[in-house]
Amino acid sequence: MNIIVTGASSGIGYETVLKIAKSGKHKIIAIARNAPKLEKLKNENKTESEIFALPFDLQSIGDYAKLHQTIVEKTDKIDILINNAGYLVNKPFELTSQNEIFDMFQTNVFAAGELIRILINDFSENSHIVNISSMAGFQGSVKFPGLSWYSAAKAAIASLTECLANELKPKKISVNCLTIGAVQTDMLSAAFPGFEAPLKPAQMAEYISHFALTAHTFMNGRIIPVQLSTP
Repeated sequence: MNIIVTGASSGIGYETVLKIAKSGKHKIIAIARNAPKLEKLKNENKTESEIFALPFDLQSIGDYAKLHQTIVEKTDKIDILINNAGYLVNKPFELTSQNEIFDMFQTNVFAAGELIRILINDFSENSHIVNISSMAGFQGSVKFPGLSWYSAAKAAIASLTECLANELKPKKISVNCLTIGAVQTDMLSAAFPGFEAPLKPAQMAEYISHFALTAHTFMNGRIIPVQLSTP
């Protein structure tokens, strides 16, 4: 399969690429800003799968046409897209700047939507888009001070998932969303200093990789909480 994973240079994204690589003979395009970490990921791969390191800043709004060209040069059709990249600023609502708000929405929502848009004609039949959200944006979940804008962005990507699942159905593209609970990542540490999560990135990556490879056979437009704690 031809698979794209964003936010692949660390944490859940990094481990998800490695888990998928072990599951078969795949071509995986790993996208993130940090080129050295992507190279480390590529070199760690000892499987039959190919990992292509594609350094790109998802906040570079004007560069998506170039990103699209690079992707289509590496593969003809996309079978799976995992929009995993995330960005969090932990600040009181009234102290969060417009730039910080924009950066959170750009990474957590707009980048995912734009990546889907530019690839819309490059997905294979019966392909699968997996948007990674957070329990912070799951309706009815516990909410925390300082995370209002982040939670709003994560709620937006969940809602976008439901809309796209319906709109892309004629193209035979399934779209699902996983709302992730507490996992011991740098992002969690920034939001909750000193808190120790019950899950490691590799454990969550095991679930995400299996879900991405198989779940579209059974479901479309689902928002699925995956958590042991919040946080």
